[in-house]
Amino acid sequence: MNTFEVVGNAFVYNGQPIRLLSGAVHYFRIVPEYWEDRLLKLKAFGLNTIETYIPWNLHEPQEGVFEFAGIADVVSFIQLAGSLGLHVIVRPSPYICAEWEFGGLPAWLLADQNMRLRSYDTAYLDKVDAYYDVLLPFLQPLLCTQGGPIIAMQIENEYGSYGNDTAYLQYIQEAMVIRGMDVLLFTSDGPEDFMLQGGMVPGVLATVNFGSNATSAFDKLKQYQPDAPLMVMEFWDGWFDHWMEPHQTRSAQDTADAVAEIMRYEQASINFYMFHGGTNFGFYNGANHIKQYEPTVGSYDYGALLNEQGQPTDKFFAIREVLGQYIDLPELELPAPIPTANYGTVTLHEYSPLFQNVDVLTTAITSSSPEPMEKLGQAYGFILYSTIVKGPRAEMELVLQQVSDRAIIYIDEQYQGVVERWSPSTIPLAIPEQGIRLDILVENMGRINYGPYLRDPKGITEGVRHGNAFLYDWTIYPLPLDSLHDLVYTEADTLSAPLHQPAFYRGIFHIQSVADTFLRVDGWVKGVVFLNGFNLGRYWERGPQQTLYIPAPLLKQGDNELILFELHGYQQLQVQLVDTADLG
Repeated sequence: MNTFEVVGNAFVYNGQPIRLLSGAVHYFRIVPEYWEDRLLKLKAFGLNTIETYIPWNLHEPQEGVFEFAGIADVVSFIQLAGSLGLHVIVRPSPYICAEWEFGGLPAWLLADQNMRLRSYDTAYLDKVDAYYDVLLPFLQPLLCTQGGPIIAMQIENEYGSYGNDTAYLQYIQEAMVIRGMDVLLFTSDGPEDFMLQGGMVPGVLATVNFGSNATSAFDKLKQYQPDAPLMVMEFWDGWFDHWMEPHQTRSAQDTADAVAEIMRYEQASINFYMFHGGTNFGFYNGANHIKQYEPTVGSYDYGALLNEQGQPTDKFFAIREVLGQYIDLPELELPAPIPTANYGTVTLHEYSPLFQNVDVLTTAITSSSPEPMEKLGQAYGFILYSTIVKGPRAEMELVLQQVSDRAIIYIDEQYQGVVERWSPSTIPLAIPEQGIRLDILVENMGRINYGPYLRDPKGITEGVRHGNAFLYDWTIYPLPLDSLHDLVYTEADTLSAPLHQPAFYRGIFHIQSVADTFLRVDGWVKGVVFLNGFNLGRYWERGPQQTLYIPAPLLKQGDNELILFELHGYQQLQVQLVDTADLG
C-alpha cells in the first residue's frame, strides 16, 4: 500500500514531498503497440507521472455494451505505466472535453431529449452510475492504496466553464468514493473567478489549466485555495486544429519561457497537455462552437513535445533544457526511432457507388419525418434521407431546417449542392410534373465537445421544407460505415469520367515490410479512409491537414486494402503513401 496526499502546500508520496512532473498521453489516440514507446520517451524526458482521460463513449459505445480491449484496454495502459516506474493521474469524469467526440459522452444519451447533461438530473446520473459500476472496479486494483500506480483522479473536467451545479459535482465525487476510489480527488478549471466558483468542490483539491501567465493564474487559484499545492493540470504547450482554419503553431521558445515561469514556483507541479497528442482515428474528433460550429481535424499532433508519429520535437529539447535548471534529469536515452516509409503511389482500381449499394450497407427505416441519428440508435458516420416529391410545383427554396453538420443534395441522383451548418443556405427547386426523388446525405463531422451547445444531435433535426411546406414520408438509411465487407465493386477502368456522387474507391497495394507512413489524397475532395478495415479518419481539400498518419501496426506485410469513401469527385484514381507528415 502506498499513500499520496496533500500536506499543507505540498504533495506527499509515502511520507516524502514530491513535485509532480507529468505529461498527458491518451491511450485511445495511440495504437497499443506504441504505448511503451511514448511512455519511455516521457520518462526519458524527465517526468515522473503520466495523465490520461478515460472517454465514456469509447468504453460504452452502446448502452450496456462495454469495450475494454485493444485501443480501449485502459487497464493494460495503466499497468504498463506503473511497470515503467511512472505514477498515473486518471481523469475518468463522465465528460472529458479533450477535443474528443461529444467530450467523451456517449451519443446514445441524446436519445432522451429531456435529459440534462452534466447536471443533477437523475436520468443522467443513472447512466453515469451504470457506467461507473463497470469502469471503476477495473481501476480499483490499480490505485496506489492497493499498490498500483494511480495516485489521483479527477471528479469533473473544467466544470466551471459549463455551469455551477455543486450538487452534481458532489454526486460524482461520492459516486467515486463509494466505489472504492480512495485516492486523492481533484477538479481542474480555468483561472477565472466564475470558472473556479462553478467548478470547485468543498474539501477537494482544485487545480488550474492555462498556457501562459502562470503568475496570474496561480495568484487567482490562491485566492480561492490559499493552503494547498499549486498544480497546473493542463499546461497547454500547443493547440489543436479545426478544418477550414490555419494550422496552429506555438514556438518552442515561447513555450519554454512559459514553463520556466511555472518552475520558478518550487512547490508547483505541472502536467504537460499534451506530452504526445496522437490521432483522432475514425469519427472520434470533436468540434467547438464559440461563434459558429468548428469541427476538429483528425490529427491531434497538437504541436506537442512528441509529434503525431511520436518523434521528439523542438519543444521536447527546449523544455527539457528548462527543466534541467530546476531538477536533476536522467541521461537522455530514447528508444530507437520508429522507421517511416515512402511506399509511393496506390491506384484505386475499383469503385462502388453509394446509391447502388446502400441496401447492402444498412437497413432502411421509414418515417413520416427526417429523424436525427440518435433517435435511430446511430452514433457516427453519415445518414441518408430519401423521399419522392410529386409535381408539378413552382420553384421555391429547398430548406433544411437545422442540419448537423454537412448535407449534400441530389435530385434523381444528380448533384444539386451542399448545405453546411456553419454557412446555412437554401437551394432553389422546381418540381416537374413527373415528380422527383430527393436524396440528402448528411455527414456527422463531430459532436461539440466544449461549451454551452454540448447537446448536438446529428442529421436533420427539424425537417425539410419546399418553401414553407414540410415534406413528409421519408426512407432513412443510417450509414455508420462500421463494415464495408458486403460492397459490390466494379473495375474503375469502366468509368468514362469521374463520378459526381458519393462512392467507395478500393485499391490493393503490396509491401515487403511495414513502417509508419502518411497518406496524401491530393486531387480528392472530401471523404473518409479505411485501411484494412480500420477507419483512419477524414480528409478534406479545405485543410489544413493534408496527410493522414498510418502507424505501422495497421499495415500488413503483403497485400493491404485501401478504401476511400469520396463524397464529391477526384482528379485521378491515385493516392500517395509518403514518409513525411503535412499538417498545413
